[in-house]
Amino acid sequence: MDGTVLVADDDRTIRTVLTQALTRAGCKVHATSSLTTLMRWVAEGKGDVVISDVMMPDGNGLEMLPKIAEDRPGLPVIVISAQNTIMTAIKAAEADAYDYLPKPFDLPELMKRTAKALSEKRTTSSGPRAEAEERPEELPLVGRTEVMQALYRLIARVMNTDMPLLVTGESGTGKSLIARAIHDFSDRRTLPFVTATAADLIELEGPSRLLSQVKGGTLLIDELLDLPDEAQARVVRMMDATGDHSPRFMATSQRDLAPAMEAGELRADLYYRLCGTELHVPALRERVEDIALLAEHFLIRAENDGAPHRTLSEDARELLRHFPWPGNVRQLENVARRLALTARSEEIGKSDVAAALGPQTGAEPMVSGAVNEKLTESVARHLQRYFDLHGDMLPPPGLYSRILREVETPLIEISLAATGGNQAKCAELLGINRNTLRKKITDLDIEVTRRRKLM
Repeated sequence: MDGTVLVADDDRTIRTVLTQALTRAGCKVHATSSLTTLMRWVAEGKGDVVISDVMMPDGNGLEMLPKIAEDRPGLPVIVISAQNTIMTAIKAAEADAYDYLPKPFDLPELMKRTAKALSEKRTTSSGPRAEAEERPEELPLVGRTEVMQALYRLIARVMNTDMPLLVTGESGTGKSLIARAIHDFSDRRTLPFVTATAADLIELEGPSRLLSQVKGGTLLIDELLDLPDEAQARVVRMMDATGDHSPRFMATSQRDLAPAMEAGELRADLYYRLCGTELHVPALRERVEDIALLAEHFLIRAENDGAPHRTLSEDARELLRHFPWPGNVRQLENVARRLALTARSEEIGKSDVAAALGPQTGAEPMVSGAVNEKLTESVARHLQRYFDLHGDMLPPPGLYSRILREVETPLIEISLAATGGNQAKCAELLGINRNTLRKKITDLDIEVTRRRKLM
């Protein structure tokens, strides 16, 4: 290594160990127990990399990061901290730290990251944060709720490990996007990211072709429970025979794998290879306070794509927060893009949101006393609330077809799920022609997944 490293830590032993290790590696080292001294060195132009503790006698190292960026744009700061249970990793990322390591840290790993920071000769336009800003459409990590902060902390801990990773969550929560973001911010980000589907793994030569494509990068197996037994066996063999250039294996699943294994849908040997580290992506209803923030994020993205500038009124925000969002973040994004194009004024109002959401707007949790409610009464209650949301205005034209679509889609989806995706059995259950069912599946953009029934 070649360069000057500034070390700030109130622990004399850590300062001594780092000074000795970096000096042996060829670096010049300035070490201090004072943030004041560190900031003076930075202002004087000293140092090519900073290694700083967070909790110092005369201040907080994270709070100094904006000042360091102002005085020395592009100077890499590696944060080390024993306070790794209070969102330090996320705060370090938000403050644009170059890297973060929890204490007790692994000295060879810290040396490796310091060498990398020195070799990159980092500028303000490089590094993971800038890469993220260049690809905002790929980042699902928007949210300030505690459940999302917990997810951020876990991502920070597993990002640069080689352990297989399972990402679970409902449809539309952004599982594949999060897997891609982890790859893009990890040490493997310069290597390929390859997504494998059931079709890829059913083919005899599929696994060998995937391994040749991924070249030590990240291999994501999309919807693990969609794989038939033989394809699952091939994944096991592939994970056991990757050699020196093994990729990092990730998988996504909408369902909990443990019950699936017990039901015979998932091989036990594959389950135990993948279940070591799990990231559960929360449903939107579990992070209600993030909904308005996400909606604004999608409105800005739509504006960047050429849509008019839009803002949300407080009534609109409130309606968005109270909607159940069965399609999660993907559904919210589609609604936000629709609002960006169809809202009647720059400020999106409650009636605009109600129109974009459709008759589902009236959906609400079942309350005591409604358990024995007839379907007709439930539909009437939801529709009345939908009309009430429009106040003195009528809903947009085309209400009849929209309502039928709202009922028809879940009816077909639930029937397909009950018949394990067998369209012939589903058509028989519904009492319609199989060709009619196929046309409706296409027209309504319904995803059909074949899987074993649990009954």
